[in-house]
Amino acid sequence: MSHSAQSTDRPLRTLVLGGARSGKSAFAEQLVVSEAVRYIATAVPDPEDADFAERIAAHRVRRPGNWTVVEGDPVDALAQPVPSTLIDDLGTWLTARIDARGAWESPRGTIAPDVDALVAAVAEYSERLVIVSPEVGLGVIPATHSGRLFRDELGALNQRLAQLCDEIYLVVAGQPLRIKPDRAFASAAALTDAAATADAQATATANAQVAAVLATAAGTAGQHAAQPDSAATDPSAGVASSATGSAGSATGTAVASAAETHATSAAETVTVSTAETVVVSSAVAAAAASDQAAAQSDPSADGGLKLTKPVRISFGPVPGPDGDFLVAAKERQLELTKPAGALGRLEELGNWVSACQGVCPPKQFERARVVVFAGDHGVAAHGVSAYPSEVTAQMVANFQAGGAAVNVLARLADATVRVEDIAVQGDTAPEISRHKVRKSSGSIDREDALTEAEVQAALAAGAAIADEEIDSGADLLIAGDMGIGNTTPATVLIATITDTEPVVAVGRGTGVDDAGWIRKTAAIRDAMWRARPVVKDPVALLRTAGGADLAAMAGFLARAAARRTPVILDGVVVTAAALVANQLALGAKEWWVAGHRSSEPSHTVALERLQLEPLVEMNMRLGEGSGAVTALPVLRAAVATLAEMATFAQAGVSTADAATESAGA
Repeated sequence: MSHSAQSTDRPLRTLVLGGARSGKSAFAEQLVVSEAVRYIATAVPDPEDADFAERIAAHRVRRPGNWTVVEGDPVDALAQPVPSTLIDDLGTWLTARIDARGAWESPRGTIAPDVDALVAAVAEYSERLVIVSPEVGLGVIPATHSGRLFRDELGALNQRLAQLCDEIYLVVAGQPLRIKPDRAFASAAALTDAAATADAQATATANAQVAAVLATAAGTAGQHAAQPDSAATDPSAGVASSATGSAGSATGTAVASAAETHATSAAETVTVSTAETVVVSSAVAAAAASDQAAAQSDPSADGGLKLTKPVRISFGPVPGPDGDFLVAAKERQLELTKPAGALGRLEELGNWVSACQGVCPPKQFERARVVVFAGDHGVAAHGVSAYPSEVTAQMVANFQAGGAAVNVLARLADATVRVEDIAVQGDTAPEISRHKVRKSSGSIDREDALTEAEVQAALAAGAAIADEEIDSGADLLIAGDMGIGNTTPATVLIATITDTEPVVAVGRGTGVDDAGWIRKTAAIRDAMWRARPVVKDPVALLRTAGGADLAAMAGFLARAAARRTPVILDGVVVTAAALVANQLALGAKEWWVAGHRSSEPSHTVALERLQLEPLVEMNMRLGEGSGAVTALPVLRAAVATLAEMATFAQAGVSTADAATESAGA
């Protein structure tokens, strides 16, 4: 399995390792930055050590104001569970315990009772837990008994905690690498299943086949690159060196669609959340091309799109909007010609946009872009919707013609609309099906929605679409959805992640009657039963109980946050994808606002989990991005008031402080 899939329902335990000044503490803080955290600081300031005191002070400044700080031994603190705890770090804790027992010249094991107590406290802790610890192999240890004692005790402690933690990050030069699960890098994971065994399986015959495929790919890459929005890499760079190449951020599209695989060069790349690229070997690219050729000669029930070599894409934690500009925006609000707070939530929204853009006053959105992700779902065949599946393809054509509700609302809000066929059952126009993963996702009440290859391709497709839009100048994104039956998997995802009973979460969707509601509830119940074992693994959850369109939306939202681009969330389907995206890219939710509150019950559940308040409440349940676009003028108003209103000084208007001073005089 490619990601964490623990059987327990408790929150994650994370171990962050790194050398001195590696950035491990800052990274650990980003993992929980959006939460109210209990910060257990194990370091105690030494008045005679000015440098160490300065380091502690720097850590204090970095912590958000809503964090609770506990100084001292974490063992006692862990006996009192809170929703989120960060321990920083175990090196200073271990030093304090050795000091307390006067054990620097003692044999190893003298502090075993302290170590055992800490390990037991971690094992029993039932809430979110992040532990920071030095990786002794990256530090300079004095060649003394004390130095060796510290090294050995800390190394043994790290190993014991590593067994208890669900994920482990190694931070080197500020760059986090995820080494558990998968021993795969969190910042980039573009290796296919074939890559792990390519060297062992390579033979002279296979090499000859690789060369032949690469020659074919090189011949077609030029034609592919001429297509609009093409993501093909430079054939001259790829073929000339067989293992190196360069590509722009949009090259992730090359792996998102099997239909394009044969047109990519030998150095096929996937861009991940840190905007870095990883080169896939020529043997892997050739294997993918061979699979595509086989799929074309033997079309599957999914319409000939047969993905067998998953290209794994991972999203690391996402830093939030710029806090300095948030403060600057708040200060500017106090200078505008109005009583403080008189514009209510418009002020909060304007401040948020300013922080997202990294400028004060903020700039009005110049290219707001709506992307509608279309896909069918096999569960629709079992009576969970009031409409047949063919409506999805028909509505896709309506989007293209500009006749849908989202088109009308977008024109009014000065936004443009793009539609992408990710998994529509029927055939659609070539220009909107370049990222198509399959025809209809599986019926999640009785089978997986996707294969591993398909879920990875869908995530990569969504990330690539976000890259394409942002690289084309989009400064605000909206994800919309279109798919008959898609509220069923959306509700499954939300109810599973939030541990909500099906009967509480299930709504009417497109307007099913009582009998349809009963069928829908039963399907959601059965799908949740299948989904619960992988609830802690967001990718496996999408594969099991999501769908290609939902996975693509999750990739889109995660990548938009990583690219520091604000997003207005739409209704229940998009917000379900957002829940998963925030697990894929921790902290991504700081880049989103909720456009509206759908009448679907599970939408409120999801918004509460994300701690988002909707901008408008109109009892809408259409999807398409319509609710988010309806809210767009409100966000524009927030930007306009903060950017364009006169200050008291500019307008020559007296402030409340000035009036008070005059009265006092």
